[in-house]
Order: sequence, then C-alpha cells, then structure tokens
Amino acid sequence: MPSLFLPLIASALAILGTRQARLVAQLSARLGGNAALLAVCWLTAAFATTAVAWGGAALAPLMPPEGKTMFVAAALAAAGLELVWPMRKAAPREPTRSLGAIALVLLAGQVTDAARFLVLALGVATAHWQLAAAGGTLGSGAVLTVAWSLGHQWEERLPLRAIRTALAATFVIAAVVVAMTARGIIG
Repeated sequence: MPSLFLPLIASALAILGTRQARLVAQLSARLGGNAALLAVCWLTAAFATTAVAWGGAALAPLMPPEGKTMFVAAALAAAGLELVWPMRKAAPREPTRSLGAIALVLLAGQVTDAARFLVLALGVATAHWQLAAAGGTLGSGAVLTVAWSLGHQWEERLPLRAIRTALAATFVIAAVVVAMTARGIIG
C-alpha cells in the first residue's frame, strides 16, 4: 500500500501551494464554480499523473537500487525548489472561457510540476506504477477540488506563503535525509 499512499500524500502536499491550485481557484471564481472546470481538473490530473507514473516504471529497470533512492531525493529537492520559486501576483486573464484551452494550460503545468516529479520518482522506486498513478491522481485531484470549491477564498483562507515555505523546507530536509540514506551515511 505504500505505492498508493506515498504518492497520494506527496502529490497532495506538493500541489497544495503551487500555481496549479491557485490557477484553479482563480478560474473557479471567474467562471462561477463551473462543474466542467472540476471535471477538467480531475481529467488533466489523471492523465498527467498516469503518464509520469508509467514513465517511472519504464525507467525503473534501468536504475540500480541506490540510483532509485537518489532519484527520489532529487524529486524531493525539486519539489522544495518549486515551492520557494515566487509566484506571479496577478491573476491570469482567461479571454476565451474555453475548457479546451484551460485543459491544455492545466495539463502543461501539471506535467512539469513537483507533484508529478514526485510521482515519477515513486513510480521508479516502487514496483506498482498503477498504484502510484492512482495515489497521485487522488492527492492532486483532492487539492484541486478544494481550490475549485473555495474559488477566490483560496488565497484569503489559506496562508499560502507560510504553507509553501514550510513544505519547501520539509521537502528539502527529506531530500537530504533520503540522499544520505542512499549514500550509506545514515540508516
């Protein structure tokens, strides 16, 4: 079950303070909580997460066990770095209200975000990429659903700067510990 729960928790935490959740909240506020937007969020999360988990399974046979652990450490460090990277203050303008355009923007952002990189690493480290994809989809989809439901209150109710800083520190510390474990320095 770690193949399911680790990606679920990691992706939920990684996407919590990211641009994707903020964008979904802003679009939900602008489009009036459109249910089709929520469906697009879940579909893009499922597609992006499944693609990277499958990619992780394809990489897994090429890596030695220590390499897999170092890959997880690199993913944790990348997640931490993404969370400390400053976000734009201004909300993007959505001129078309096209769900297709929104889906492309969300998909492009999700394929390259820290949550998907963590799922990729966990897909490499575990033998069950399907469970990693399911966990990553559930974690990301749940956070995007909360962002969608809160709309403009997303940034008002959540201390996003503090959350991003705390999560970044947690991911970087975890990356150091995992890397030291992979190198045989600890544990």
